[in-house]
Amino acid sequence: MSRQNIRNFCIIAHIDHGKSTLADRFLELTGTVEERKMKKQVLDQMDLERERGITIKLQPARMKYKLTENRKLKVESKNKTLNSELYTLNLIDTPGHVDFSYEVSRSLAAVEGAILLVDATQGIQAQTLANLYLALEQDLVIIPVINKIDMPNAMPEEVAKEISELIGVEEKEIIKISAKTGENVETVLREVVEKIPAPQGNSEKPARALIFDSYFDSYKGAVAQVRIVDGKISKGDKIYFLGEKIDSEIIELGIMKPELVKTEFLEAGDIGYIATGLKEVSKCRVGDTVTKAVSSKYQVSSDSDIYNVKNIEPLPGYQEVKPVVFASMYPVEGDDYPELRDALEKLKLNDASLSFEPESSSALGRGFRCGFLGMLHLEIVSERLSREYNMNLVITTPSVSYQVLKRNGKEITIFSPADLPDPSEIEEIREPWVKLEVVLPKDKIGAIMKLAENSRAIYKSADYLSQDRTILAYEAPLINIIVDFYDNLKSVSSGFASLNYELIGFRKEDLIKVDILVGGERVEAFSKIVPRSESYEDGKRIVEKLKDAIPRQNFAVALQAAISGKIIARETIRPFRKDVTAKLYGGDVSRKRKLLEKQKKGKKKMKSFGKVDIPQEAFLSVLKKK
Repeated sequence: MSRQNIRNFCIIAHIDHGKSTLADRFLELTGTVEERKMKKQVLDQMDLERERGITIKLQPARMKYKLTENRKLKVESKNKTLNSELYTLNLIDTPGHVDFSYEVSRSLAAVEGAILLVDATQGIQAQTLANLYLALEQDLVIIPVINKIDMPNAMPEEVAKEISELIGVEEKEIIKISAKTGENVETVLREVVEKIPAPQGNSEKPARALIFDSYFDSYKGAVAQVRIVDGKISKGDKIYFLGEKIDSEIIELGIMKPELVKTEFLEAGDIGYIATGLKEVSKCRVGDTVTKAVSSKYQVSSDSDIYNVKNIEPLPGYQEVKPVVFASMYPVEGDDYPELRDALEKLKLNDASLSFEPESSSALGRGFRCGFLGMLHLEIVSERLSREYNMNLVITTPSVSYQVLKRNGKEITIFSPADLPDPSEIEEIREPWVKLEVVLPKDKIGAIMKLAENSRAIYKSADYLSQDRTILAYEAPLINIIVDFYDNLKSVSSGFASLNYELIGFRKEDLIKVDILVGGERVEAFSKIVPRSESYEDGKRIVEKLKDAIPRQNFAVALQAAISGKIIARETIRPFRKDVTAKLYGGDVSRKRKLLEKQKKGKKKMKSFGKVDIPQEAFLSVLKKK
């Protein structure tokens, strides 16, 4: 099929606005998935995605769309005008949560257009704006669509006005659909064919393909999902990775419908997969450029000369993904450490954004410090470790990275409170800050401004999307946003507010470490780095929560918060007490006193040797401030 008949596009939206449901209708309408195999969220491959109703990983799918005679369109391209009935539509379904915006950016670089999907009951949300800005940066054609018009509380006219003012299109150009019932969905596909340009590129040029995702297959090795920009790649070709400077041989290639379908070749404009046979998915790096390698017969001086790729220009890739939230994971049973290591290695094969490195704790034993894109990413990874690998874990309080300038002039980056140097060595500490955008109803401004103020956020501006909806812009410390800001935001706004944030750099702050002692022993998993002004309040809150979360023992357990060895808050878990005098009926009082003294000595001895078991619920309880 001619490249002029190919359309590459993705769906972008805020979480729960109906991307996966719309993708389902596309697959049904084009007959891509057989009716007997059809199910809800068919492009969401993980059970966890379907259970939660969210998309976590981007997923491509190729469809064939045939226009009927009375709906045949005249399609304008840059060079010529053509009539055609059959089109190849390459769709990429993207996540909508802020934690996975990196997945969205990768999808946008592989396509020429995007469907901007907005919920008719909620209007434009924070992630809608964030994803739209990403698409405009890539100079993509935007097709605005309003979904869920079948809902009783739908406001399609009001939402259309918001979109019109935001992106400067006429309201009549905005398509109103119901992805659930299929109403007007085919109109969207016709708009895709008519408005999104055919991919540029030249099949006669040297091959260049952009890797926009990769995963590991036990039989095929690292599998790259690619967009072919120029040239042609065939099965059995020798390929060269310009970024990693390694070579491999294609053992299989093809398209995704969404199941893998083998083909003999991929050429300019196609979106497909390449099975590289590489044993490490890290070698098949997202953003790298793949080209065809032809070994030279002449004397050479470098790898690029060997494979005749010296003059091939790499495609613009992606910024390397950087984790923003860090937490340590320890197996409850120390003997499970090798199993946890194997489980994390297997997860990383299919989740390149996960990072981890070994660490040890005197209280918790051996474990791993892990980096995540956000709290939802942490939650998803821990859930997968529990479900897929039967791991019983202790997860420490999530933190962020800090820059520490020491008095000797050396600057270090720490990812855990346990790594913080002695206060006498510290010149200053810098913490990460974010630009925060909150989209909310006008009548909730007061409550949300108070919430932001309590999170050390600095007000920047307010803009109005419409008469009833506002965008508040703040700058805030990342640590205050990742833990429970989102939950509190939903609570004070009755579920009508949404947020998006992006890192803007590090700023100096007066920070100190608060240690928590359980039974006189410091538990590093509870340590936190907090502003000095909030340290006493935070320490008191943590020990109060632990008092309720840690089960009572046969001996008293002291819970203490300390700063540089100074105790700033204390609570005591009362012990169980057996009534040792119950069997006495009268007699001298000294008999009762004797039994009580004996019990007291026994509890004192038990306290010396007793060990306090801390359940996982206790570690989770200290996360929330309320």
